[in-house]
Amino acid sequence: MELNEETILRLTFFFAVFGVVALWEMIFPRRPLTQSKWVRWYSNLGIVFLNSIVLRFVFSSTAVGFAYLIKENSLGLFNQYNLSIPLVVIASVILLDLAIYLQHVMFHAVPMLWKLHRMHHTDLDYDVTTGARFHPIEIILSMVIKLSVIFLLGVPPLAVIIFEILLNATAMFNHGNIYLPPMIDKYLRLFVVTPDMHRVHHSVYINETNSNFGFNLPWWDRLLGTYLKEPKEGQLNMTIGIDIFRKSKYQHLSWMLVQPFLKGKDHYPINHKEK
Repeated sequence: MELNEETILRLTFFFAVFGVVALWEMIFPRRPLTQSKWVRWYSNLGIVFLNSIVLRFVFSSTAVGFAYLIKENSLGLFNQYNLSIPLVVIASVILLDLAIYLQHVMFHAVPMLWKLHRMHHTDLDYDVTTGARFHPIEIILSMVIKLSVIFLLGVPPLAVIIFEILLNATAMFNHGNIYLPPMIDKYLRLFVVTPDMHRVHHSVYINETNSNFGFNLPWWDRLLGTYLKEPKEGQLNMTIGIDIFRKSKYQHLSWMLVQPFLKGKDHYPINHKEK
C-alpha cells in the first residue's frame, strides 16, 4: 500500500468513526454536558490540527513509512525469522497495544510526564473529542516510543496501519458520551475498552484516575491489576477532570498548551509522596 493511500484510508476511518460517535452522542447521550461544547470542540479539535502539523515538522516520515524502512533493511525481531505473516501482524498489533498501555501508565507514574499528560484529563466533560486531546510534546514523545517499538520488533507496515486505525477508532469510541445498555457493556468490555470502562479513568478521584489505562484492548488492566469496574459515585454522578484545573478558562486552546508549565499542587502521579 502506498503512503498516500494509507493516509486516505486512515482519514476515511477517522471521519467515519468520528461522525458515527458524534451522532450517537446527540441521540443517546450518557451524561449531560456541563461546559460550552463550542469552546471544547474548537480547542480539542484545534489541538488535533496542531499536533498533525507538529508531527509532520518533527518527523521525516509517518510510523507506517518508518515500518517500510525497517522491513526493507530486515531490522527488528520479527524480520530475523521466517514467520507466518498473519501471525506476525496479529502479534504486532497486540504488542503495540501493550506498549501503549505501558506508556500510558508511565505518563501517570513519572511526575514530569504527568504534567504533559494531565492536559488530557483537564477536560471537564467527556465526549468524542476528548480522545484526541493531547499536548504536542506528549504526542512527540509518544511517536518516539512507537517508532522504538516498531524498530525493536520489526513491526510490518500492515500491522502499523491496522493498529493506527484501531487506536484512533477505539479512542473516539471509548471517549464517547454514548449510552450502551448495561448488559451489552458488560460483555463488550471483555473484548474492547468501552466508554463506561474508560470514563472511570477521567474521574477527579486519584485512585480512579490511576486505573483503566487501556485504550483499545481491555486485557492489560485486568492482567496487571489496574482494572476498576465502576466509579464510586456512579457513571452519572462522577466528576470529570482533575482538581487543580476546574476553571472554564482551562478549556480554551491557549490555556491547554501552557498547562504543563503552570504551578500548582498536584497529587495525581502514581505513588506520589508528600514532602
